[in-house]
Amino acid sequence: MAETTQLKITVMLGGPSAEREVSLRSGASVAAALRARGHEVLELDPQSPGWTVPAGTDVVFLALHGTYGEDGRVQAELEKQGVLYTGCGPEASRIGFDKALTKQRCVAAGVPTARFLVVESATAPWPEGWRPPVVLKPVCQGSSVGLHFVERVSDWGAALVKALQHDARVLVEEKITGRECTVGILGEQTLPLVEVRPKTGIYDYQTKYSNGTTEYLCPAPFDEATTERARVAALDAFRAIGGRDYARVDVIIQSDGSPVVLEINTLPGMTETSLLPMGAQAMGLTFGDLCQRMVDLALARRAP
Repeated sequence: MAETTQLKITVMLGGPSAEREVSLRSGASVAAALRARGHEVLELDPQSPGWTVPAGTDVVFLALHGTYGEDGRVQAELEKQGVLYTGCGPEASRIGFDKALTKQRCVAAGVPTARFLVVESATAPWPEGWRPPVVLKPVCQGSSVGLHFVERVSDWGAALVKALQHDARVLVEEKITGRECTVGILGEQTLPLVEVRPKTGIYDYQTKYSNGTTEYLCPAPFDEATTERARVAALDAFRAIGGRDYARVDVIIQSDGSPVVLEINTLPGMTETSLLPMGAQAMGLTFGDLCQRMVDLALARRAP
């Protein structure tokens, strides 16, 4: 049931990660939307240890991204402090933020995902039995931080060194060709798909956060059967990590219409132009409606 009374909500934003600036934008958007609905909204930036949630907070809205936001640590601390918060719990957050663990859970659950391995050394040789192209991703970074495409074996060493600057482990993934889309999940429901078409052909950090570099189509122009397969794959991946409340699942649709799950974002971007709000808007939810719904999902866990 929707919460109609005024609440005291603390929005956590910023934090110490490489995605701090994006998180500050998410948090500011969420705080403005919740204030517009009549709630008392405070902002908390956990840049350093020792933070505490303001007394009397009814619920914490997590607008953090990246390390110490999506990796389960802030969720565990909030549980220690006995405060309700939005989104996934500590364990699902930890798994979702670790691309290798997410892939392992997907494989175990039969969710379609690309072939992968994990490399921990800058001197690691080209993987035996593999052919280019491959994608290198730091295991625990978001927003495409440290993403590298390796089109030739000769580019392997330099790309690996760069990727390892962002994490001690790098996921090596077979590059899947197709149309990139994202599936928002809210409660147990999937939102209309968003197709992502970067004008440069690569959806990296720069194209994500630069105006005019990417075209978004929502609802994505797939046929009904293809859309349904993507929805099922996204929900199955979400359940495989033990997710709750909401997330965004990135998927590639191959030329035969079959989906391949790339990764799961347990605290996706929350500006008015972010992909999860875009999907919500396509089904008639305003940005304020979406923020309220996320708060309501957290409040539903409140002890009677």
